[in-house]
Amino acid sequence: MLVQLGGLLLGAVPTSLMLLLLYILYTVLVHNPLKKVLAERRGKTGGAIEKARADIAAAEARTSEYEQKLREARAVVFKRQDARRKEALDIRAKAVADARAHAQQQISDARAALTKDADTAKASLQAEAGRLATDIVRTVLRPAGAQ
Repeated sequence: MLVQLGGLLLGAVPTSLMLLLLYILYTVLVHNPLKKVLAERRGKTGGAIEKARADIAAAEARTSEYEQKLREARAVVFKRQDARRKEALDIRAKAVADARAHAQQQISDARAALTKDADTAKASLQAEAGRLATDIVRTVLRPAGAQ
């Protein structure tokens, strides 16, 4: 039995050597070059990913800058609109104040004219009343046959 086992082992030596040679050839010819190519591919892919991330970051920075400039431009436009609105309100308030002053002046002039007319009418009525009183007294005091 030992002899048979020794013969079996002796017969397995060439197979073991072939298997070892096959492993060495596989490692040298296939595995190591494949590992090298995969590492290179991974490096290139990783570089592309990093470049893409850098591009995305740059685009986000430009977008942020654009949005900031847009906000600033809107603020300037709103300030201009507010200034124009305030100017229009000031002009309107001045026009209203001028109109009020003009109306007050017209009212004052009309009151003065009305007072003057009333005084003139009173003076005229006083004179007319005096004349009528004189006419009435003359008519009443006149003799009855002297008409």
